[in-house]
Amino acid sequence: MIFAVLAPLLAACFIPIISKVKHKLHTGYFVFFVPFVIFLFFIQFVGNDFTTVHQSINWIPSLDINFDFTLDGLSLLFVLLISGIGSLVVLYSIFYLDKAENLGHFYVYLLMFMSAMLGVVLSDNVFVLYTFWELTSISSFLLIGYWHFKERSRYGALKSMMITIFGGLSMLGAFILLYVITGTASIQEMIAQTDAILASNYLPLVLVLLLLGAFTKSAQFPFHIWLPDAMEAPTPVSAYLHSATMVKAGIYLIARFSPILSLYEWFFITVSLAGIITLCWGSYMAVRQTDLKAILAFSTISQLGMIMAMLGFGTEAAVFAAVFHILNHATFKGSLFMIAGIIDHESGTRDIRKLGGFMTLMPISATLAAFATFSMAGVPLPFLNGFYSKELFFDSTLGLENANLLSQAIPYLAVLGSIFTFVYSMYFFFGVFTGPKKLDQLPKKPHEAPVGMLISPFILVLGVILIGLFPNMVNAPFLVHAAQAVNNQVEFHEVYFWHGLNYPPMIMSLIVVGAGIALYVTREKWAGIYNVLPGKLSFNRVYDMIMEKIDTYSAKVTDSYMTGSLKTYMVIILTATLVVTMAFMFITDGFTISFNNLADITVIETSIVIIMSIAAIATIFTRNNLAAIIVVGVVGYGVAMLFVIYGAPDIALTQFVIETVTVALFLLCFYHLPKLRKRSESVGEKVVKSVISIGFGLMMTLIAISAHSSNGFDVISDYFLKTSYKLGGGDNVVNVILVDMRGLDTLFEVAVLGIAALAIFSLIKLKKGKEAE
Repeated sequence: MIFAVLAPLLAACFIPIISKVKHKLHTGYFVFFVPFVIFLFFIQFVGNDFTTVHQSINWIPSLDINFDFTLDGLSLLFVLLISGIGSLVVLYSIFYLDKAENLGHFYVYLLMFMSAMLGVVLSDNVFVLYTFWELTSISSFLLIGYWHFKERSRYGALKSMMITIFGGLSMLGAFILLYVITGTASIQEMIAQTDAILASNYLPLVLVLLLLGAFTKSAQFPFHIWLPDAMEAPTPVSAYLHSATMVKAGIYLIARFSPILSLYEWFFITVSLAGIITLCWGSYMAVRQTDLKAILAFSTISQLGMIMAMLGFGTEAAVFAAVFHILNHATFKGSLFMIAGIIDHESGTRDIRKLGGFMTLMPISATLAAFATFSMAGVPLPFLNGFYSKELFFDSTLGLENANLLSQAIPYLAVLGSIFTFVYSMYFFFGVFTGPKKLDQLPKKPHEAPVGMLISPFILVLGVILIGLFPNMVNAPFLVHAAQAVNNQVEFHEVYFWHGLNYPPMIMSLIVVGAGIALYVTREKWAGIYNVLPGKLSFNRVYDMIMEKIDTYSAKVTDSYMTGSLKTYMVIILTATLVVTMAFMFITDGFTISFNNLADITVIETSIVIIMSIAAIATIFTRNNLAAIIVVGVVGYGVAMLFVIYGAPDIALTQFVIETVTVALFLLCFYHLPKLRKRSESVGEKVVKSVISIGFGLMMTLIAISAHSSNGFDVISDYFLKTSYKLGGGDNVVNVILVDMRGLDTLFEVAVLGIAALAIFSLIKLKKGKEAE
């Protein structure tokens, strides 16, 4: 599993090379095989005899952070969606994106996102999950802002990242609290300690923080505002992120932690209420939109709300229906995004007001769209998979046992949201493919898309039909295992189309169809309601106002201390370090003083320290550049002498070399600087500097004494003394530590110096080049 997670990242490393031959072959052909092979690998696990698979690789075991991967029914569902839809999206992008585009960047971002999503759904360690979670936010930011030359793309990318990363940090807080409660970072082990979590005083805070992470990622009300703006991304990105992957991450999070939190009464209230409100608001607002992708964006919001509500119900029927709809939504919504992209690609616009009559112009696309939109609408036809999960949703709303007002209102709200779902589905299909043609309003003459662009939506629509005709084909070997990972009470129940006209969910479906037709036909007459609700109210305005205030006040704060004065910067840095360090030592009782096990102090050491002190004080009063360099060097060489006296010749030699180089560098610098002169400073400035200097020196002294006097941790020197020869093969412990024990640290230090040298060399060359011009 670790290879499957990292394979897209490894493949991304070769994209810059492969993209160089884009004039010969589209980069997407190489990328396609990455998700396709992953899909083929995981499809073998589907079956009635499926059992959970675990894999663990140590990463940071001392912090209980390891690559612990678990493949159960839930993660298998998401892995197949990520890799399967990912394969189709890459295939679609080959024909959608021209080779003149910056394909190297696009596919690197896409593979990075794919790897992050696989890591999220397979990770059992909460901190590794969080790492991949934030990587999805970063990579989606890059994908949404792919056309960075467009202002709306940059705005949408930033908006999505700000909201989802806010939720991600909240989720991290929940993970830390869960770790504190259970003492483990494993999700499966946390589930085993459900009683301890439910009995904890931290439980309400855990729920709030976890839901913030899930709601922001899955665009639940009122955090849904980022999703419509994310539609500025290329259509392949929209089809991938917003039908099968990124927006489903929040759904996955709730499903994964449902075995713990569903036993808490507030889980049902908050998750169900948020989900049902999102369903109603998203479907209601979708009818208002004029951009095809905006319609689909709000439809995605509504569909995610429906799934979230079912997870909130937590019943056996609701959990199975939620899992079923996750699969169905990916098929019909992915195909609809691709068809919207085809319409935009072939006509030059996504404005539904300029579209119409495309049934004769694009008959294949129209046929595919018909199956997908009618499935999304939940039309009661046996070959549409969306109807089955919609009917199961209605059934789950009627099966709620709680007698509170929310439980009683949910079936009515479910019907209301579904009515508008039907309306926006009809609005999308008939608004594009029927009615009079408006060719004079189109940027270019529309025609049917090339075959290559139709393959991916055709496969997805084929999935809509096959799942509709044979729902139990994916039920027992696949969906039941996924549902059991959320609620272990779920059992296999055969899914079939006809239950009779007196079946309550069927009656609800017929009400949806009847009311939906009536509202669609009369849409122009009641559309004015949007001037009242939402009217001028908008969460987008709230977001923009918050961001504007943040920018304004952060600029004021930054301008207050970014004065260009090095003296001011040093005062701020030293003061902050002094205050924070001293406060921390006070809180943690760090002012420990012990004079045990001290070496004898002779006249030699005392003399050296006195000379160093005099030299250090002299740096304040000297007015000669050369004298200042000498007295600073005396301090450094004095430290080296102390190393020699106390038996550390290697460190002393290092100190001598560094001090010599430092003095030489000082000489070079001071040669080009004016001579030191007496500065006119007020008494207040002198007092501030004196307090900071004395306080900082006192702080360092107390830290040194406390480090010697306290024993908060085991002495690490014993470990190095015992293992230096065994592990490093050397008698010189210091050398073994630097070369073997901390070899990577040393390597990276050398790499940093090399990078710095290259940067300096580049700046010098750049300056010379400009001077030559």
